[in-house]
Amino acid sequence: QVQVVESGGGLVQPGGSLRLSCEASGNISRIFAMGWYRQAPEKARDMVAVLTTTGSTTYGDSAKGRFTISGDNADKTVYLQMHNLTPEDTARYLCNARYYGAKGNAVDAWGQGTLVTVSS
Repeated sequence: QVQVVESGGGLVQPGGSLRLSCEASGNISRIFAMGWYRQAPEKARDMVAVLTTTGSTTYGDSAKGRFTISGDNADKTVYLQMHNLTPEDTARYLCNARYYGAKGNAVDAWGQGTLVTVSS
């Protein structure tokens, strides 16, 4: 089993920056992708950024070129560096780890999220 825990959220002013962290534990050798998603009240969950163990990255439209995902393959830790934050970025940011199951199927592990509030 794989577990993930997020940290780094908080209150930041518009235009500010924030760095989120996600640490995976358990059977981390089976992880092949990790990413960040966010969910605001009364809004759909958005994919923010995904990083595979081969180094490929994917960014959602919500990132708008302002966010960067990075990570460590050995420790299965990922980071989300966010710049030029706006109130529209206010949400709970969830970490996802996708890993191989017993039959080679993909299984998702989700953290409880870390709150990011952008307000003056």
